[in-house]
Amino acid sequence: MYRWQSGLWRLIDPGPGWIFASLIHLFVQFLLCASGDAVHVYSTSTEERVHVLQGHVDLVTGLRLNSSNHLQVYSCSLDGTVKLWDFTDGILIKTYIVGHKIFSLYVSKFHEGTVFIILPMESKAFQLVALHLPKTTGPEVEARDILSVLRDVSPIPKATSFGRGGEFVASASGLQLSVYFFRKQKTYRFSLKANDKKGARNRFTCVASHPNDDCIATGHEDGKIRLWRNFSQKKEYTYSTEHWHHSAVNALHFTPEGTELLSGGVESVLVLWRYGAGSKKDFVPRLGSAIEHISVSPDGSLYCTSHKDNKIVVMKSSRDISAIIQGLVKGVTDLLIDPRTKALVCNGKPGHLQFFSLRHDKQLYNLDIVQQEYIHEAGLHQCEVTKAAIDAQGSWLATVEERQENPEELDIILKLWAYDESTQSFHLNTSISMAHEGQISAMCFSGDAEATMLVTTGRDGHFKAWLLADHPDAQGEGASWSCDYVGSYHRREPTRCCFSADGSLLAVGFGEVVTVWSPSTWELLVTFSQPPGDIRDLCFGRLSCSKYLLGTTTKNLLCCWNLLTCSLEWSSTVDVILLQPDPLSENMAAFSRASGSTDLFVFKPSEPRPLFSQKAVCSGTVRRAVFAPREEVLEGCDESTQWLSCSRLYFLTEHMELMTFSTKSEEDQIIASSKQLVIDDSVAVTPFYLLLGKHRKSQRETQDSVSSHTAARIQLPQGSPAIRELLHTPAHVLPSASFLCNMFVNSLLISKCREEEMGSEEEEEAEEQESEGEMEASVSAQGPAVQGFQTEPTPQLSKAQERELRKLQKADFSWLSSLLDS
Repeated sequence: MYRWQSGLWRLIDPGPGWIFASLIHLFVQFLLCASGDAVHVYSTSTEERVHVLQGHVDLVTGLRLNSSNHLQVYSCSLDGTVKLWDFTDGILIKTYIVGHKIFSLYVSKFHEGTVFIILPMESKAFQLVALHLPKTTGPEVEARDILSVLRDVSPIPKATSFGRGGEFVASASGLQLSVYFFRKQKTYRFSLKANDKKGARNRFTCVASHPNDDCIATGHEDGKIRLWRNFSQKKEYTYSTEHWHHSAVNALHFTPEGTELLSGGVESVLVLWRYGAGSKKDFVPRLGSAIEHISVSPDGSLYCTSHKDNKIVVMKSSRDISAIIQGLVKGVTDLLIDPRTKALVCNGKPGHLQFFSLRHDKQLYNLDIVQQEYIHEAGLHQCEVTKAAIDAQGSWLATVEERQENPEELDIILKLWAYDESTQSFHLNTSISMAHEGQISAMCFSGDAEATMLVTTGRDGHFKAWLLADHPDAQGEGASWSCDYVGSYHRREPTRCCFSADGSLLAVGFGEVVTVWSPSTWELLVTFSQPPGDIRDLCFGRLSCSKYLLGTTTKNLLCCWNLLTCSLEWSSTVDVILLQPDPLSENMAAFSRASGSTDLFVFKPSEPRPLFSQKAVCSGTVRRAVFAPREEVLEGCDESTQWLSCSRLYFLTEHMELMTFSTKSEEDQIIASSKQLVIDDSVAVTPFYLLLGKHRKSQRETQDSVSSHTAARIQLPQGSPAIRELLHTPAHVLPSASFLCNMFVNSLLISKCREEEMGSEEEEEAEEQESEGEMEASVSAQGPAVQGFQTEPTPQLSKAQERELRKLQKADFSWLSSLLDS
């Protein structure tokens, strides 16, 4: 989803965005997820995003359904507000201004008109308070009526839980569990030792309360789950211990009936403990990443887990996974654009590359690169994908995976993947172990379509060129990749490399020196040196600016060299951390580091002035950036947005926020599309729905027949008020059923009367045409007038007079003859 900020769009979601450790709440048909400063509403059946609830200006920290109306949801934020939403229609109902940062939110059905929030205290501690929501008109209202409930609580939402619908609240912080009873207005506190003789780590991590029984479940750092009972009296409390997780328990949640306790941790396994059945349990394994949060729908039919890799999994109570919503994953590879699918390519789940559709804001698929089972264990060295590159045609993909058990042993594998048209995916073609004796620092494909070439640079002081050639093996397979050239420069370490747009030149940076090579002969053509500082980034100009080579140094210098004159064209003192050329224009984006933020400059290498500049486009540092070509060139862009006509710039921040720029016309389109009503096809078909559907269908058929009839003058109305009232009004604010029933019945009667009137008029007009035909026939039967005699013209009657005359002719006057006879 995009958010406009002074010409800047920001994508926030599980989709582009970062939902790690965010809050989720599951409804029967909808999944609500707090992501950044917005709340995303997804369909649990189609995985499509239905609405984005935007209104907060800071991180959303809490999300709870309204206990008195499950079609509404409360959200809280660090901006100091609590907002009430109608999430089915995406409408903000009311904003309660608290004035303090809110770190969590809870709702109890036994405390109507009150929500519970966690606020900071002056001593850097936190407290749980009851916030009374005033019932006043207006979209915004100040809520200052606050009552303290518990002090010294944890700000983490999963560390506090309400039991028995709201009779008590349990909160864990550090090694202490606090339980507050609302009727007694009394608090009991229970403490544990940090360690025991068996090496247990007893620090609390999460809390869940049984919905019907006096039982509190707590998770701990050592993977144990404690079930607390008799906690209404401090001296007689007891607890039992269950243990399956080998690391910390990250999430706990009871089902609405209380028959099962769900737990999750770094093992990526959802454990379902049968309540009251000892240690009996079931498992949902291989969920892909560590579980951070668990939620259950109000009817208990759906379970939901959020994971460390920015993923949400929705499963049925039968353990079958029904939906997976995947966002961008934190990784180290560059951002790439797949020329075939126009998808963003970056790190996916462990050992995978993710293909993410920017247009549809969802993951297309994951490509398994490592092809090994990922073991979820802390401290274990895993094989990771560290580099990736894709050629201009999208036919070849190069990846680098590394695994380092200790500083002296480093396993490096370079893999080349070929695109298969039949399967519409990449398949492994060549695997090269230890392509370099040190880490691979950079790699790039040549832009020459005739000669497919890949260049890699390594910490071993060499750059290598890899060519695709026909080398049939024993199985008779086709072309594979092999090393064609190994280059170096004065025993310096290469750090960056890049090809010109046509592939005729290769630039490699060695420390402070930039070398330019001819890939056809591997002749060193020219060297550029502009000390001080090592080369940080390199790129060639495009189209009319292809004669320029640009580079940035670690000593805050941006240089532009002219390849025709082999001289420095211009230089500027600016701390550029990233250069990104637009493949479809001469434009180039430069990200410059400022104090606590990053600035953006868009320019052409041939012109000294920037085309566009914006200070502080994001907080922190920009990690990656890429230009995504548009399907169609935008027309009518003003001067400030002309650089966006061919491609759109995406960049990823250190906070895992994917941002982009857009024009005003695109802003209007996105806002309009976000307001469209989304209808879920999974809604149950009721008899009343069928009745409305048949009525609307008959109306459309009648309208079509009327419009096709040339003599028709009356048309049916475009939908009755009753139907419009039913279909365009949220269900929870509809008028009473008796009122709607009267409207609906009256609309049917009126429509039927109009149909009868229309039918009677059609019959009358048909009779008129028949009578006119008879009159014309009778006149023609009389023959021509006798010559010499003048006949008087027949008087013409109007249609109304003819209609009255026909009525008189059809009238029965037999009663008159009987009257005369008498």
